[in-house]
Amino acid sequence: MSHLADRLDGERFEASRDRLASLAYRLLGSASEAEDTVQDAYLRWQGADRRLIEVPEAWLTKVVTNLSLDRLRSARMRNERASAWLPEPVLDGDPMLGPAETVEQREMVSLAVLTVMERLSPVERGVYVLREAFSYTHAEIAEILEISEAASQQHLHRARRHVAAGRRRDAAEVDPASARRTVEEFLRAATSGEIDRLVALLTDDATAVSDGAGIGARVLRYDDPRKIAAIARAGFRPSPAKRRLAGGTPSIHYALVNGAPAIVAVVGDHVVGVVGFDIVGGRIATVRGVASAQRLGRLGTAWAEHDPGSPIIAEW
Repeated sequence: MSHLADRLDGERFEASRDRLASLAYRLLGSASEAEDTVQDAYLRWQGADRRLIEVPEAWLTKVVTNLSLDRLRSARMRNERASAWLPEPVLDGDPMLGPAETVEQREMVSLAVLTVMERLSPVERGVYVLREAFSYTHAEIAEILEISEAASQQHLHRARRHVAAGRRRDAAEVDPASARRTVEEFLRAATSGEIDRLVALLTDDATAVSDGAGIGARVLRYDDPRKIAAIARAGFRPSPAKRRLAGGTPSIHYALVNGAPAIVAVVGDHVVGVVGFDIVGGRIATVRGVASAQRLGRLGTAWAEHDPGSPIIAEW
């Protein structure tokens, strides 16, 4: 094959890279794993006889989908996801978040729904993402996953049922200004140690999850609002020890992460922590803390090219 053909085929792949990455991210819930999967697909694309590939987009979609599902099925990933997995946060505006024209498409990359999708089998997850986010027909999904159309329909029905059962029924798109006020009030109460105010800002069934900065082997989970408030007070009150751990004095910014309100702690241009919030009826239903460098790589890169505006707290 000529150098010109190789170059054109390389350009064809690059034109599809963002779409493929958004597909892999929805399937895996991990930006780093999605990037690795797309790179593996590129190596397969390079090694294939591309003269025999009639529809490159369809071929690449099938390869990325099945590589992603193979990762989900691997023993290593199953073990990791059983104990220490959280979806990897992605800054709004990142092309990895993919199509966002509909409420359903935006919800699919929320940290809440990515967490719920962990309950799906790999093939259910594949069918659900291909159908709901990318509008593939059951005939096309059957071809991609090498299953029957009837099986595709059954998997979609089960996946929708599981996602609906795990998603908060009272959740809805939140007014951006109201969401920001709620988050800023939570931050003020946490940094000043106002336990009762924190409890009042949480729903009665609030949940908090954290990776513990990646120090421990398991994700930390809390379900009692007063316990969550106590942990927030302890975690958000500044101290010299916390500044040493962060590598300096962070500034705290408001941002949108996976379509939801969040606060981002930054030392220089380096993101050292993200806390995301699900807000229902003006109160906080879920708090998700991520501080492990392994989970902040993509968001940190995007942040360095992002104009965050003025911080909520200039020096924490």
